Order: sequence, then C-alpha cells, then structure tokens
Amino acid sequence: MSEASQEWPLWEVFVRSKSGLDHKHCGSLHAVDPKMAIQMARDVYTRRQEGTSVWVVRSDHIVASDPGDKAMNFDPMEDKVYRHPTFYKLPDSVDHM
Repeated sequence: MSEASQEWPLWEVFVRSKSGLDHKHCGSLHAVDPKMAIQMARDVYTRRQEGTSVWVVRSDHIVASDPGDKAMNFDPMEDKVYRHPTFYKLPDSVDHM
C-alpha cells in the first residue's frame, strides 16, 4: 500500500459564529470519517466557544468553477443591472445584507 493511500481524507471546515448568519471557511484537517472530522473541527476551530454550528465537507467532494472561466461565469453579470440592489431601499430592520 502506498503512503498516499494510507493518508486520511482531507476535510474543509466551516464554522458559524455566535453573531454570524452564515458559515465561514476556517481551514482544513485530516480525519478518518465525518464523526471524527466534526470532533476535530470542534477541538481545533472552536476552542474559545466562538461557534454555534460546524460543517465539515470532504475536500474531494467539492465542485468548484475554474478560475480560467471567470469571464464566462461572472463578467456577463455587469450588463444585468436588475441584479444589483440599487432599485429599492431596504428597511432599517434589515441590517445583515
């Protein structure tokens, strides 16, 4: 068995802070399974009890766009002004957008 095949899978860790509304990527770690990944993520990334929720995702399960396709995926948005929040005013009670 090769050394690479004996290495534990890599997991990406996301934590929602007490004051946050979304999960933020905190880092990565190696773990055998999801249960171990959650436990290790909690121990490593929420040591000061700053989190309310932890997500772990195997890195090899993440699908991402290619940075080389930036123009195709993102630049066309500039000509769609209706997608920009400039045509309406948010109420004062909406403070997290």
